[in-house]
Amino acid sequence: MCPPRTAAYRSRTTMDTGNAHDPFSRRSGDTPDRGVVAALRADPALAPLRRSLGVYYGDPERETAMDALYARFLRPGDLAFDIGAHVGDRVGSFRRLGARVVALEPQPLCVRAIRSLYAGDGEVTPVAAACGAEPGTIMIYVNSANPTVSTASAGFVRAADGAGGWEGQVWDAAIETPSTTLDALIDAYGVPAFTKIDVEGFEDAVLAGLSRPLPALSFEFTTIAREVALRCLDRLAALGPYRFDLALGESQTLSFGHWVSTADMAAHLRALPHSANAGDIYCLAGGG
Repeated sequence: MCPPRTAAYRSRTTMDTGNAHDPFSRRSGDTPDRGVVAALRADPALAPLRRSLGVYYGDPERETAMDALYARFLRPGDLAFDIGAHVGDRVGSFRRLGARVVALEPQPLCVRAIRSLYAGDGEVTPVAAACGAEPGTIMIYVNSANPTVSTASAGFVRAADGAGGWEGQVWDAAIETPSTTLDALIDAYGVPAFTKIDVEGFEDAVLAGLSRPLPALSFEFTTIAREVALRCLDRLAALGPYRFDLALGESQTLSFGHWVSTADMAAHLRALPHSANAGDIYCLAGGG
């Protein structure tokens, strides 16, 4: 989840300074409960997350598009991993589709929000940890004003410094957190039907901790750190045959509409203008 450059991203750029969206315009039967969202937004201790909670839980059209996208990969009863869950909006989508969810998030405020939002839902397992190449502990560089872009990658912080579209972003604190691997999560919970990875320039390290192909996954890319995404493509190619598509920003729409090769996706990434900023690459094992 990265600061925006285009209109599709603008709601993600800064801290909340008011009611960016009405968080109460929820559809009946959705998860999580709108009253819990409102209570969390009103909690002074969670002020840095207020805007994220309003944006990510306040747009029914976005949720409908998100559910349609993930329905390509998930069916009721499937297992999903959300690596870098932030405030858990993807958890909500996965649950609306009937999937069981393991939600990994290292930031204490975000973990608190996820546990509150999905309290009592036995099909959501929050894990307060980062994910990387090996188990242990890891340093998280925290953007206190915009926790959406906190990261375990010092290189990502350096790449953002002075980059267009990233003005004003400051990583002003650091915390040490437990870290696990995808392999360890699979050993503990099973093989996920879909894995979403959004960890601000640390996606290649997450995939370095995976030793087997997964059926389907997505990983975030940014135009300030294209080399991370290229390493992710290389890692997946080493694990097995994959085909790819991508969605820019928070569009929830696949750009190609068909699956392309590793070489074609790499070429597309290299050719994207800086202003494209960020998006997610979707990966399907075996082509399709």
